[in-house]
Amino acid sequence: QVQLVESGGGLVQAGGSLRLSCAASMRTFTMYHMGWYRQAPGKEREFVAAISWNGTDTYYTDSVKGRFTISRDNAKNTVYLQMNSLKPEDTAVYYCAAADSRLVRITTMAAGRDIMYWGQGTQVFVST
Repeated sequence: QVQLVESGGGLVQAGGSLRLSCAASMRTFTMYHMGWYRQAPGKEREFVAAISWNGTDTYYTDSVKGRFTISRDNAKNTVYLQMNSLKPEDTAVYYCAAADSRLVRITTMAAGRDIMYWGQGTQVFVST
């Protein structure tokens, strides 16, 4: 049973920073591209960022470019999302996701399809 467990969410003031972590239980972590998605109240889940299985390629949605950084530590089976200059509109539940690197490109993860595993989510709230 594969699990993705997010942590690091919380309450932060606008302009502040948070670092989300996602610990993955699969033994073949390097087979997977990893991504972060978010869902704000009353809205559909949207793509935030993705990173290739070896960490060499990253892809971001336009609204977070220059503020968020996705990274991974394959030795720890963990993916991170460093979020800086947070805005109230970043408030959402943030989800970690894994996609088979043999089947999916990180750019196509933006569509949210072909995701093999999802985490349970961690809440981020950015106050004004």
